[in-house]
Amino acid sequence: MRHRVAGRHFGRTANQRKALLRGLLTSLVKYERIETTVAKAKAVKELVDRLVTFGKKGDLHSRRLALSYLSDKDLVRKLFTEIAPRFAERNGGYVRIVKTGFRVKDSAPMAILEFVDYQKPEKEKKTTD
Repeated sequence: MRHRVAGRHFGRTANQRKALLRGLLTSLVKYERIETTVAKAKAVKELVDRLVTFGKKGDLHSRRLALSYLSDKDLVRKLFTEIAPRFAERNGGYVRIVKTGFRVKDSAPMAILEFVDYQKPEKEKKTTD
């Protein structure tokens, strides 16, 4: 029985789970949109909201805390200078989860995790004549 057992473990050890979530966080900050399973998206959503809140504070301590989640200084710089200022007037809910269907191999429910104000880059937009 799983009474009073909180959190998602994903069938992994703590180190593997931490690496998985850190990798998903890094990809989301880098690309601003990723596709993953619904369970992983829900787990990462909490962490992303925390990181954007650190970015909105903008002080040195927040930057160091963000660096403990994202191991790349360039991504921390992007978080603090590009992503967080976009949400200055917003009090939370910086990320949306859009369910897309099921994966072919194992029928796992898939979702797109993206920032609320995500816009496709110009090179991906295709115009039809």
